Amino acid sequence: MMITLNLALRNLMRNRRRSLATLVAMSIGCAAILLFGGFSGDINKEMHTRIVQKGGHLQIQHRDFYLYGSGNPTAYGIDDYVSIIDAINSDEELKKMLLVATPTLQFGGIAGNYAASVSRTVMGNGFIAEDINRLRNWNDFGLRSTGPPSALEGTSPDSAVVGMGVARVLQLCESLKVDRCTMPEKEPEADGKALPDDIAQLSVQESKSIGAVNNGGGEGSGRIEVLVVNSKGAPNVTSLNVVRAEDQGVKELDEITVVMHLAKIQRLVYGKSPPKVTSIILQLRHSDQIDIAEARLKPIVDRFSSRQPLAILNFRSLNPFYVQTVQMFDTIFGFVFILIGAIVLFTVSNTMNTAVVERTVEIGTLRAIGLRRAGIRQLFVTEGALLGICGAFLGVVLAIAAAALINWMFILWVPPSTVEPVPVTILVLGEIGMIIGTTVGLICIAIVSAWWPAYRAAQLNVVDALRHI
Repeated sequence: MMITLNLALRNLMRNRRRSLATLVAMSIGCAAILLFGGFSGDINKEMHTRIVQKGGHLQIQHRDFYLYGSGNPTAYGIDDYVSIIDAINSDEELKKMLLVATPTLQFGGIAGNYAASVSRTVMGNGFIAEDINRLRNWNDFGLRSTGPPSALEGTSPDSAVVGMGVARVLQLCESLKVDRCTMPEKEPEADGKALPDDIAQLSVQESKSIGAVNNGGGEGSGRIEVLVVNSKGAPNVTSLNVVRAEDQGVKELDEITVVMHLAKIQRLVYGKSPPKVTSIILQLRHSDQIDIAEARLKPIVDRFSSRQPLAILNFRSLNPFYVQTVQMFDTIFGFVFILIGAIVLFTVSNTMNTAVVERTVEIGTLRAIGLRRAGIRQLFVTEGALLGICGAFLGVVLAIAAAALINWMFILWVPPSTVEPVPVTILVLGEIGMIIGTTVGLICIAIVSAWWPAYRAAQLNVVDALRHI
């Protein structure tokens, strides 16, 4: 075997220019595959992180809330949610894995700027403000970018954060000092008011009761009225102080999002009745703990499901767009690998075919002195394997160097599901599975591409080979 390896290496060195050209083509192809794989891996982790920062790894919901809750979220509320959270926090195994366990209440309604006579339908969420930023601190992948902290923490009970689109439609750009948020060219003619007089009067009375009337909006804030339907089917309205407009990353969400304090929306919806929530968000320390945590949660959830059907959903089930995006990039990666693999196949095959033609007399001589056909095949396949190994190794080195350079340049872009520019990051060095898979795949392609020329060389007639000119 060592003799064959030595001969194969010497044969490759006999025509350095052709061997070098083949190695360069293979190394560039290998580097391209790894760089694209590293880029798609970073997108995966960016989206993964943002989704977990917003909605945790797992959510406990009413069984039918995911499918039907958008029509009437509060109809699928969870009773006695405090006891469920306490039971989760009391579990010894879950306690080690859990970072945040927080309730949220989704609601639908109408938000209006009574002073400007504009309104629109909204879909909002009530959170415990302190837990929002605890969720946003999750960064298990060590990304170089972090999301902005929520402005809701530390604000008064009547405060809210709205989507950029909501602020634009409700004409709060000036009061909130929002950049790239222009007023309409022509003010809409006010046929009437955004809210009926009796409901608007309720809002004004509530604002006076909490000493917060500010129809024109103050420094860095704006005033809106939100109308919701309570649990008994009657309309209820409140006045909110908008402290910030945040871009949600998706236009459809940006134009309906209102985030407010959980206790405030619970009073609006349930009044003096026992309050409910639509989801319990659970954020774990690591994403690979989801299956274990779900197994530990099941008996707890089953215990509280006697009066209400509850379900445990992971973040992939709740975000099919994320799953589809990952699958799309995986498909593109496979397509790129096939294309570059085909280039490597024909490059190595062409190199080996040329070597067979040039060394026909040498092959006849080897056969004449007793070397069997299997030995000829082994010699040429070994040469192809050496080209594959060296090309893949050089490609890995080139990819690591190129990735380091790109990461160092700190090029900013906005990936899917994010609103803030983040640095382009190519993850190559730490992706051991991707490196091994790519290098092994290219080496196998090089061996396969060398097999047919090796077979042809072994099948040459000895006499014809010796007479070849």
